[in-house]
Formats: sequence, C-alpha cells, structure tokens
Amino acid sequence: MYRNKLEYTFSDKRWLTKEEVNSDSKFEKEDALGFHIPGLFDKVLDIKECHLQPEPSNSIKNAVRQYAHRNSLQFFDLREQKGFLRNIVIRNSLEGKVMVIVVFFQDDVEKRNGLLDFLASGFPMITSLMYVINSKRNDSLNDQEPILYKGENHLVEEMDGLKFKIGPKSFYQTNTKQALELYRIAKEFAGLTGKETVYDLYTGTGTIANYIAAFVDKVIGVEYVDEAVQDAIINSEINGIGNTHFFAGDMKNVLSESFIVSNGMPDVIITDPPRAGMHEDVIKIIAAAAPEKIVYISCNPATQSRDIQLLSDKYIVAGVQPVDMFPHTHHVENVVLLRRRGQ
Repeated sequence: MYRNKLEYTFSDKRWLTKEEVNSDSKFEKEDALGFHIPGLFDKVLDIKECHLQPEPSNSIKNAVRQYAHRNSLQFFDLREQKGFLRNIVIRNSLEGKVMVIVVFFQDDVEKRNGLLDFLASGFPMITSLMYVINSKRNDSLNDQEPILYKGENHLVEEMDGLKFKIGPKSFYQTNTKQALELYRIAKEFAGLTGKETVYDLYTGTGTIANYIAAFVDKVIGVEYVDEAVQDAIINSEINGIGNTHFFAGDMKNVLSESFIVSNGMPDVIITDPPRAGMHEDVIKIIAAAAPEKIVYISCNPATQSRDIQLLSDKYIVAGVQPVDMFPHTHHVENVVLLRRRGQ
C-alpha cells in the first residue's frame, strides 16, 4: 500500500468478467465504483478491495457505494453524460489524515448534503471533506473549483523535516516515501554547491524547489496550476525559506527569453513534466538558456527519450537512475542527468 491518492469512477455500466458473460446469470444491477477498463472509456471495473491505498480508503469507497444504492443515487452514464455521482478522490498523508473529494455531475442540494453528512459522521478521520460539481464531458478537475464542506482545505505532508501543504488539485508524488528518494537523487545529480540559480519546471506544490532551496542561491519554480503555485509559496513560508520564487502559467508561455533575463540565467534546470513530456517550444528555450546541467524526471521514459533526443546537439546523458515509485507494475519514475557538451 503505497499510494497517497486514488480516484474512483462511478458508472452505471459495470464491466462484466468473461465468466459472468458466459454464465446463465442475469445481471440486473450494473452499477460500478472503481477503475476504467483500458481503452473503454465507458466501462468501469467494480472494485471491492484495492490494495494500493491504506484504510480507510476501501471502507469509504464501499460505504459510499452502499449509501448510494440505499438512497437511489444515480451512477454516472459516461456515454450519455447523465447521472448524479461521477467520481470520488481519496487522498491521505503519512500521519493518517484523509481528504475526500466527491464529484457530482449535477447539483442536488438535498442528495449532495445527505451523502456528505453520511461521510462526515461515519468517518471522523476525514479531515478535509470537499465536493465538485463537474458537468463537463471530461473528468479533469484542473479547471473546476473544489468546495470545502467540512474540515480543512488541505493536507500537510512532511519530508526530511520540511512540511508541504497539499490542496485538492495539487500535484504531489503518489508514493510519498519513494518521493523522498526521488528528490535525493535529483539533488545528487544536480551537484549543488550553494551558488547556483536553479529553475524547477513543472514545480507542482514546490516540493523539489523547497527541498533543494537550502543548497542553492535561488530557485525559480514554474507551474501551470495556479492553486499549486499558491501552495508552493505557502510551503516556502511555513518552512522559513526565502530564496524561492514561483510563477503560474502555461510553461511554453511563461518560460521565455525575457523571463530568463528577468530571473537570471539558470545554472541547473530540473524538469518534471507530465506524461506528455515537454512542449517543443520549452525545449528550445531550455537549449537557448544552456544551463550546465539538466535533471530530467519523468514517469514516461518514451517522451523523456524523445525530449532528450531534441536536446542531444548540446547535451549528453551523464547519468540515469530509475526509481520504483509504482511497485508491482512496469512503471518507473526515471531520473536522467544531462550535461552540456564540452563541460
């Protein structure tokens, strides 16, 4: 059990196993609360017990399913885009604090409050209870506004003596203990002396930026999600860090020649982009800035390899270290050190 965040999907079209399909049984109730079947956006595998996240994750999920059936709450129809219950996100900290975000497709105050009150009374360990009304055609919450129903609007995680505020939309590595190993490797690859200007691209809540701040002159963090940047600033404040500077916006628009002139030429760039990798315009600006080292962290070695190839005229691969962030899967978080040619 290693994940600090899971998102379950409600669906009125449960995925039937091969045995169920071939049996003579009739399945009247096809509701599911679980994970998407790969390649089938409207089919969801009903999950009774998930071993990826510690309790009370399973208990909360199963209790919500039972409550929904008792109270005739409609599970979402992903194909027809109708229904009431859409998703539930469960986050937890190493301290045992729990954040629950229930996503509804449409608002019904009585039904919504009934479910949320049920969760609040049945699971007092939920320290942050929130909800979202998402009527879009996609599940992304980046452009949605989570509403606090009860408790605090964030969790706090501790790492190597530093405290990090994690909001409902904040990116935080899903394996908290291995995240520390990942950041230690990134810092080691960067070879910091205390004099560097470091750019931390796709900084999220500023975990890497704040983690390395004591070992550099200054850190410039850039992140797309504005709420995460606000958390990054708060994370610096609560840890008494004064040499970090954070900026919000689309990376390809923020990271420009004028931005680098304003904030100083980077000696080291640490980049941890989403699975799609970096935009080609971002790669061009990085190459033009010509830092001595680039530490590239990626959860998708394919796009990482593509981006490294685009930088290969000016940079050589000087180190590679995979980190097992996702046990019992083929996925890894891969850290690559790129060193400027001629160094």
